[in-house]
Amino acid sequence: MTDSIRILPPEEARRIAAGEVIDRPAALIREFLDNAIDSGASNIEVLVEGGGSVKAEVSDDGRGMSKEDLELCWLPHATSKIRCLDDLDTAETLGFRGEALAAVAAVARLEIVTGTGGGSALRLNVGPGEANPPVITQAGRTNGSTVRALNLFDTLPARKRFLKRDWSEAALCRQAFIEKALAFPVITFRYTQDGKPKDFLPAAASKKDRFAAALLDEKEGCFLHEIHVSGEGFSVDVVFGGPEIFRNDRRMLYVFANGRRIQEYSLMLAMEYGTQGWFPNGTHPVGAVYIDIDPALADFNIHPAKREARFRDPGAISHAISAGLRNFSKSYNIKVGSREWGCGNAAIGSGGQGTGNRDWGLGIGEQGTGIGDRGLGNRDRGLGLAVEALLDNPPAFAPLPGKENNSGYFAGNGNDSSAAEETPVYGESKYAGLQYAGSIFGLFILIEWGDKLFIIDQHAAHERILYNRFLSEPIPMQELLVPVIFSTESFDDDKFLETKREELARLAVVINREENSWRIDALPAGWRLSDTETVKKILDLRNAGENLTERWAATLCCHQAVKDGGYLDSEAALSLAKDVFALPSGDGIPRCPHGRPVWTQISREALCKAVKRS
Repeated sequence: MTDSIRILPPEEARRIAAGEVIDRPAALIREFLDNAIDSGASNIEVLVEGGGSVKAEVSDDGRGMSKEDLELCWLPHATSKIRCLDDLDTAETLGFRGEALAAVAAVARLEIVTGTGGGSALRLNVGPGEANPPVITQAGRTNGSTVRALNLFDTLPARKRFLKRDWSEAALCRQAFIEKALAFPVITFRYTQDGKPKDFLPAAASKKDRFAAALLDEKEGCFLHEIHVSGEGFSVDVVFGGPEIFRNDRRMLYVFANGRRIQEYSLMLAMEYGTQGWFPNGTHPVGAVYIDIDPALADFNIHPAKREARFRDPGAISHAISAGLRNFSKSYNIKVGSREWGCGNAAIGSGGQGTGNRDWGLGIGEQGTGIGDRGLGNRDRGLGLAVEALLDNPPAFAPLPGKENNSGYFAGNGNDSSAAEETPVYGESKYAGLQYAGSIFGLFILIEWGDKLFIIDQHAAHERILYNRFLSEPIPMQELLVPVIFSTESFDDDKFLETKREELARLAVVINREENSWRIDALPAGWRLSDTETVKKILDLRNAGENLTERWAATLCCHQAVKDGGYLDSEAALSLAKDVFALPSGDGIPRCPHGRPVWTQISREALCKAVKRS
């Protein structure tokens, strides 16, 4: 090694440059899909074998290539999308640099079969370090193209060692597939992994329909909404879930600009700002932002894989998104009071026949959740004034000195001296005079008791009730008809599952080891998460330390508790209130596993004073 400068051989330079574009099999799928979409295809199929490193293939029925185009397409910076630098200001295609196929040919064997509909097709076959030009032969195909990459990084073993397990790489390939399918709902997409069909997404009528089909189950899909906003030089479609569906992270938030998925944190925050107050603390909305912007107002050429974009006026886009969502949420809350809500007609109530039973929850009606007759409160719609007055002058709940929580996982109870004197006796078996007064905002149930109005956070309250039961009673277990098979990404995951198998079994999670994978044979009764989310929740317990049982109980109660926006009939609401007031919480007000008080109160005197009534 010397300090002198020299020019790298062309083949070495190509391989180094290819690493910026093709870093793993998912990058192959992304680049091939871009070209297929740009070709005007209406049907696209993706095939992946061995995590994509053995074979990654995309077939389409778009415009094929002529022999002259095929001879050039794999060379560096060969493109039909632009002719000069100024064309970048008007480029509307997904690809434009012309480096994708050249990068693939530098690190894998590239095969292309293409036809223009003239009755014959051509095949190109080229690999790393091979002579120029490659051999082009006749092939059997009509119109469209099939592009495949074989044996990725076989000539670069140092790069190949850093790939994840096949299962993980295949999951990333599928994610790239889903991202493209979300952005182009008018195209039919198919995905096959190791010879097994995994996804079929027929052309959809709207972005909302495609989002639901690709990412949500049937029960969640009907809670999606779609709005349209616009500004100078751009328009935005926003698909988002209502209060009924949310996630614990932002992995179900997507941002697309002119069909590309980009990493733009500010626009994700715009979605969260616009839906603020809809979801429990620490959770995030589900949805996607689709920006259609004048190419002259955006720069997509700042990242080799086009994962980022720079906008001339990002603030205007963010404001349009958050303002549009806030306006929608206002009208949505009014519709809730007018019984224009939800997917089904049944309601959450004590007589529900869905998942759970009388011992483990309020029950969910067979037809899904929905708002019933009461809306914003059937007895007195002026009860909203009570909540406004309470929010303007909230009670001060100060932590009690020397009081420790009983789990080590959630915050301790708190109270002030006046509230302690007026708090009902939790162990009381009779509740004379306790009346259900209604519900508001799909979040709170109102209980009138003596000269006080109690506002109970229905989700937080139900969480705490379930949490106590999960810790004090055996968790009901349900064996799976179809076990969940999964592979881990690290030996640390394997070690955790091996050492905690018995403890997990006591928590109704039965996991067994197979030769190169793991198998989940049973889960808690009423478990509703997808296979991927289930595996993630279990592996997240690695960080629980000695509080594994408490962490799992908190996870269960969060997912099984009645959700924000869920309707409780009068019997179910009264039953919930009595259970809340019976919670053992020492001298303070009980809190949910995440530390939030489950209820607050306002007296008749304070309410009258707030509205200046003598």
